[in-house]
Amino acid sequence: MGGRISISIFSLGLLALLSGCGQDKAEPKQHSRVFVQTVQSADFAAAVTLTGDIQARVQTDLSFRVGGKIIQRMVDVGDRVSAKQVLARLDPKDLQTNVDSAQAQVVAEQARVKQTAAAFVRQEKLLPKGYTSRSEYDAAQAALRSSQSALAAAQAQLANAREQLGYTALVADAPGIITARQAEVGQVVQATVPIFSLARDGERDAVFNVYESLLVEPPPDAPITVSLLDNPSIKAVGKVREVTPAVAANTGTLQVKIALQSLPKGMELGSVVSATANGPAKASIELPWSALTKDLSEPAVWLVDADGKAQLHKVSVARYLTGKVIIGDGLKGGEKVVVAGGQLLHPGMQVEIAQPGAHP
Repeated sequence: MGGRISISIFSLGLLALLSGCGQDKAEPKQHSRVFVQTVQSADFAAAVTLTGDIQARVQTDLSFRVGGKIIQRMVDVGDRVSAKQVLARLDPKDLQTNVDSAQAQVVAEQARVKQTAAAFVRQEKLLPKGYTSRSEYDAAQAALRSSQSALAAAQAQLANAREQLGYTALVADAPGIITARQAEVGQVVQATVPIFSLARDGERDAVFNVYESLLVEPPPDAPITVSLLDNPSIKAVGKVREVTPAVAANTGTLQVKIALQSLPKGMELGSVVSATANGPAKASIELPWSALTKDLSEPAVWLVDADGKAQLHKVSVARYLTGKVIIGDGLKGGEKVVVAGGQLLHPGMQVEIAQPGAHP
């Protein structure tokens, strides 16, 4: 009997203890303290820094106009050349043979003209006296004209052979700098095959390879400052002169050429330069990185509505920058965006907006 009373008392005590534990359990927290930022729309222009080089406005590939074996090369890459300067020579033996043959043909045709001319003069004197016929006279005249035509053709052939012989010398057509060499002494080359690349003296361009995504809109007409990469204090100013219409297959870029007004000392042909350009300004909103979260796989931010409740809102990120993001679409301005303390939020949760200097 006494044992059953002890068990009952123990059971009542245990129930009382458990009941007390349930009363002491804290109510779950239904709100969270957060920092918010009231967003404002502002124009944002992305700055893009690119690296390029200085090139000549006019670059020419120099080649022989006839084929042959290169026997002499007078210049190398980097050499400055003047107009009419001989850069290389071909072996002239074969072309000299053509000249000699054409010269011999001219001499033969001159002798034939002399012979037919004498025959025509005789016929011309005999015809009025009736000692020859009209047909013989006409035949002599035709023979003279034929020989004269043959002589003219031979002389033209000789002139062409001499001209071809002159093409064995590769001559610079303008002053400039040799930037490339594609052939060497002893090599047999065909006509029109590039031998040298010549950067002509004169105007200079800064040339950059730009990804197509950065040129969705035409480049601005504003002046662009170009700086020497290894010495940014050396600068030149220019404007966009040309944008290639086709994307390069090997790089996926467009070539942009900036016409430079003048080159300062130290900025020479081939110098590596950089330029920073701002794209077209668009209405955007700037937020710190901490404000960005995601809704499944889409970027999103937490907004605090008029009732003080958290709402997840999808946005479009225009650009990721150091410590901040640029929101291109999804916010109009005036919204309260959670910038700190949003890790434990869920849609519809009541939040408390912390004052600056407080801890969420």
